[in-house]
Amino acid sequence: MDGVVNKLVRRTSPNNYLFIGEILGGGKDFKPKMDELVCFLAGTLALGHHNGLPKEHLTLAQELAYTCYLTFAKQPTFLAPEISYFNTDAGSTKDFYVKPNDAHYLLRPETVESLWYLYYFSGNKTYQDWGWQIFQGIETYCKVSGGYTTISNVRNPMDTRPRDMMESFFLGETLKYLYLLFADRHELDLDQWVFNTEAHPLPIYPD
Repeated sequence: MDGVVNKLVRRTSPNNYLFIGEILGGGKDFKPKMDELVCFLAGTLALGHHNGLPKEHLTLAQELAYTCYLTFAKQPTFLAPEISYFNTDAGSTKDFYVKPNDAHYLLRPETVESLWYLYYFSGNKTYQDWGWQIFQGIETYCKVSGGYTTISNVRNPMDTRPRDMMESFFLGETLKYLYLLFADRHELDLDQWVFNTEAHPLPIYPD
């Protein structure tokens, strides 16, 4: 994580949102873009802090999760694009933007996964509220007869261009984490269970 913090963590202008960019060109060129996939990291950091890693990891998790939430909230569909680009130069008037080729939404789980971890450890219902807003976006713009579809354009609710495709991870991960986020009680004890990258719970055996 030291490498991530020192090399990849940046802040936007004008509102100082935290994001994690990419290094290209053999480690020389920084690209201020973040895929929706990166948003899993907030949950991983929250879990790590619960298991004894530094408080700074939790702070990073909270700030990253907020930026990930904003990639949904700033779109009129309340759905996040696959990739967001961030402005870091002083004088910028917009913190991030979306390129046309990156405006698709694939029903990904990473943000709601992290919202669940943060809610689980903090009890802060704000994370439930954010998840509910995301779920409403999914219900409004992705629900079709017989299931849910990915869409090609999150930037225009009148022209979402459905793709007639539902990724398997939507059922296996996205809906699972939404269920856990909204459940009346914690369904799993994270001191006894761990989720793998595909959201399958595995038991933690004592030493």
